[in-house]
Amino acid sequence: QVQLVESGGGLVQPGGSLRLSCAASRSIFTINAMGWYRQAPGKQRELVAGFTSGSVTNYADSVKGRFTISRDNAKNTVYLQMNSLKPEDTAVYYCHARVVVLSEAYDYWGQGTQVTVSS
Repeated sequence: QVQLVESGGGLVQPGGSLRLSCAASRSIFTINAMGWYRQAPGKQRELVAGFTSGSVTNYADSVKGRFTISRDNAKNTVYLQMNSLKPEDTAVYYCHARVVVLSEAYDYWGQGTQVTVSS
């Protein structure tokens, strides 16, 4: 089991920045993959940025060069630094963790945090 607690969402003007945090209830060394997804109204949930095994990172094309995912192993926390925000970044952002046990994958989600980019 993994509990994920997100924080850091809010209202920001276009061009502004926000940093999201996701605190995990267990060591992130024991988690196979972690990342951030988002879901805008009327759209499917999509991957924004994530770590896979071996600390490989991947980003959605729409956020490359603007968003940065990072982690603090001592705090079991993953961050998403979002710069140069655009109105189309408005969505609920979810932290995700995947744990693989005996070839069985278990997915866990945070409660979501709203990010609104508007003037």
